[in-house]
Amino acid sequence: MTQQTGIVVQKYGGSSVADVDKIRQVAARVARTKAAGKKVVVVVSAMGKTTNALIEKAKQVSPSPSRRELDMLLTCGEREAMALLAMAVSEQGLESISFTGSQAGIMTNDRHSGARILEVRPFRIEDELDRGKVVIVAGFQGVSYKREVTTLGRGGSDTTAVALAAALRADYCEICSDVDGVYTADPRVVGAAELLHAISHDEMLELAAQGAKVLHDASVEFARKSGIALYARATNKDGGGTRIDWSPERERQVAAVTGQAALVRLRASGGAAVENALQILEAASIPLTHLDLEGKELRAWFTIADVPDWAAVKTKLETVLGSNLELGEEGAVTMVGHGIGGNPGIIVRARATAIGAGVPLNAVSVSPLRITLWCDRPHVDDLTRALHKAFVES
Repeated sequence: MTQQTGIVVQKYGGSSVADVDKIRQVAARVARTKAAGKKVVVVVSAMGKTTNALIEKAKQVSPSPSRRELDMLLTCGEREAMALLAMAVSEQGLESISFTGSQAGIMTNDRHSGARILEVRPFRIEDELDRGKVVIVAGFQGVSYKREVTTLGRGGSDTTAVALAAALRADYCEICSDVDGVYTADPRVVGAAELLHAISHDEMLELAAQGAKVLHDASVEFARKSGIALYARATNKDGGGTRIDWSPERERQVAAVTGQAALVRLRASGGAAVENALQILEAASIPLTHLDLEGKELRAWFTIADVPDWAAVKTKLETVLGSNLELGEEGAVTMVGHGIGGNPGIIVRARATAIGAGVPLNAVSVSPLRITLWCDRPHVDDLTRALHKAFVES
């Protein structure tokens, strides 16, 4: 059994620190954790819609902003949140100190707008914890070996939190937001969605990669590799939520259903076009949701929310590939559960459910833990509700 260190890492999303009153509520929750005898490290996202507002400002100046300068701009949001929270924690009668990603020892590769954490050197954090302080860390950011400020991409604050928890050998890591945990579907789309009290790393990885927004897939991967206990919880509660590390016995095979309504579908045909498309996608560090490569035809799906300079990338694709490129819009709904992708009965029933709901399918793809049904964007919510009713509610 791993020896307890008494260290707890808590991450608070943008909605949890959206204004001064909410920051005070987070500070009070942190103080309760500290009063329970824990050493507390807090990772914060930017306040509310700050990141989106900064991106909009950047695009008013440049339709395809430099990723380096965008990183310099966006990291301001987390710095604002960390400093304000440190002040609020001090008002709770506790000593606190805030660190940027680089000050906290988050070392990354040299890619901008989607860097990968290579190493965590938490020496300053450990020193301040030993002095009894609450340490507040700006999420979503780090520093490269070239000493460049980098950001970790969408959901990067989750990754910061779990990476720190692993490096500090924390007792557990909490990802706190405005929802109670991981549900069987997005409650805003499916009224009958239920809270999952536990889910395996593998299932959660598939859900996160296929569009579920509660946790970022890179953070789940860090938790799986490090063995850190990971919880998705509501900011306004001190317990409960969903534990991510194991899968309880379930009567049903399908754990949850998730949809993506904003996918871009890329198709490249011809040997040279396929190679050129792959090179451009790699150079742009575009995280793909799915890829099919058969002979001289490539199909790839992704969301442009992950591509801040999409205008420039799109222009390059069109210039290099010409008539061998096809770009379109698509949606996808994914069911996740151990072994479902290898079960022909579930696949047949899923297709029949889509037909019964009046949703034309463009394609079906599977892996051992998922079945993904591709459809036009307007049908995503209807298909999500239909599959949830057929496989989770029944």
